[in-house]
Amino acid sequence: MKSIAIVYHSANGRTERIAQTIANGARRVPGCDVQLLQAQALIERPQALLAFHGLILGSPTYLGGVSAPLKALMDSTGPLWRQQKLHGRLAAGFTVSALPAGDKQSTLISLFTFCMQHGMLWAGNPILPEQHLGVPYDEAANRLGSWSGLMAQADKTSPDFCSGDLKTALVFGQHFAETLRRLQQPQLEPAQEAHA
Repeated sequence: MKSIAIVYHSANGRTERIAQTIANGARRVPGCDVQLLQAQALIERPQALLAFHGLILGSPTYLGGVSAPLKALMDSTGPLWRQQKLHGRLAAGFTVSALPAGDKQSTLISLFTFCMQHGMLWAGNPILPEQHLGVPYDEAANRLGSWSGLMAQADKTSPDFCSGDLKTALVFGQHFAETLRRLQQPQLEPAQEAHA
């Protein structure tokens, strides 16, 4: 059984909606246990991350970067970094902003750099933009054209995401879980349960 943690911060529920959809995609893959974890709950116990083979990190993009709660969690992993405790785990990232661009790329680069410093392996977003195949823009997977991670747009005038962004999140989660199943993973730390 491969274990995946989707670790995220969501101020108004939109990033959480994408996290849930990614989890649904990952759960399509047999043999994967998927947990949704809020970043704020892990700041005081970052060692809980050691209970997972794969980590998907998510944040809204605030002023070109990750939100403060997710950054606080990232900073709290310093002791894990010094011993390279997360080395060899699979990682990925996602972000949400109100605008199609919204400087989301810099948020993904921040997540990527964090994971590289911990010695993790990065899974990008291999989905070709479907609008090039004639799919209507709002229904197209990877309509925003991001390969380094998942980007979604939460238009403040709409209560939900367009169907293309939700489709992207499902496929992204499934791709991550399938990739994780193919990897030889490091042993988990038995005493560090995320549910403690």
